[in-house]
Amino acid sequence: MLRLLLATTNKGKANEYRSLLAGLDIDLVTLDQAGIDQQAEENYPTFEDNARSKAGFYAALSGLVTLADDSGLEVDALGGEPGVRSSRYAGENATDEDRVNFLLKKLAGTPEGKRQARFKCVTAIAEPNGKIHVAEGECSGMIALEPKGENGFGYDPIFYVPEYNKTIAELPPALKNEISHRGRAAKKARPILEAICNRMK
Repeated sequence: MLRLLLATTNKGKANEYRSLLAGLDIDLVTLDQAGIDQQAEENYPTFEDNARSKAGFYAALSGLVTLADDSGLEVDALGGEPGVRSSRYAGENATDEDRVNFLLKKLAGTPEGKRQARFKCVTAIAEPNGKIHVAEGECSGMIALEPKGENGFGYDPIFYVPEYNKTIAELPPALKNEISHRGRAAKKARPILEAICNRMK
């Protein structure tokens, strides 16, 4: 069984990956579980650069195959913001609720037809030998006028998916994992992890 380090301390993200990678011959451990408290550099201008930086840093530090992602929300009416700053958009110690409210205030007065947005995720899988594999996923939608739904985390309660007439936070977890940016990136990452598992048997 491959011991896979998931480079996050975000419990919501860790739970999603446990579901998304279920069925693979892996033992998924988080940074907390591995006793790692060092911080990787992630001040790069793109999701891919940040994901690669995190994955490479923690793989070298731990000696484990490491999966890291960088993801965020891009809103057309805000010129692509918050983008790579999605988690820090409302300040370093902001809660999910703070971030949602901050974004809604920024969009105050923007009509429903001009609230297009997309979630993007880049997943990087780093091997201890320095090799890094990358997979990407995207989910398009709109920013709702107010939060709805109890599932998910982050901006999920205000990310409206027209095909389902619901926000991501209103969707059942299995459906969210199928259509979300992270779900789509993880689907592409699975065969990469399978190949690594087979090589390391």
